Amino acid sequence: MSTPRQRARTPDRRTLIADTAIGLVAATGLRGLTHRAVDGAAGLPAGSTSYYFRTRTALIAACYQRLADLDLGDLGDVEGGAPPVLPVPDRDAAATALAGLLYRWLTVGRERQLARFELSLEAARNPALEADFLRAGQGPRARASGVLAALGAERPEEAAELLVAWTDGLLYDRLAGALARSRVAPDQAELAAVARRMIDAALASHG
Repeated sequence: MSTPRQRARTPDRRTLIADTAIGLVAATGLRGLTHRAVDGAAGLPAGSTSYYFRTRTALIAACYQRLADLDLGDLGDVEGGAPPVLPVPDRDAAATALAGLLYRWLTVGRERQLARFELSLEAARNPALEADFLRAGQGPRARASGVLAALGAERPEEAAELLVAWTDGLLYDRLAGALARSRVAPDQAELAAVARRMIDAALASHG
């Protein structure tokens, strides 16, 4: 019989399925995302994935929410478990925190970000996924808006839209862009400088 501590470390079936689906998408693209493939990769009995997520659309929606939860968890780790609206003391501190996120997502979180890009395209093709995709994207934008408001942005939500767009663009360029394979390994000092420029630009546009 498992102990309470062991049970706490064991993901529930829905989380296990979502994590496995994300890993499959990162490895094989959306063509590899089937209920049967998730069952096999997760070591679950046949039919388990379809029991929890009856359709492929429902499975992808679960991936959106899981990706958002993991990204927000990373935000908490980098910020020391801070609340959703973090009173960042200055731009340098904000840039350091953002650089830490970028470095994590370009290294240990690389596969997850690749899956996120793959899955995001499905929302553009499938109207049934639009609401789930929008909901999943609200958390990181709310966090960015809180940070920018603390830094003095008069229209923090608009500034956050820019900052999130630039962050996504940088991640895509470094992970999947034309020069991705030829770039040197990510450097936190360089990322901090880039993050500072992005924050300065977002605040200048909506300060």
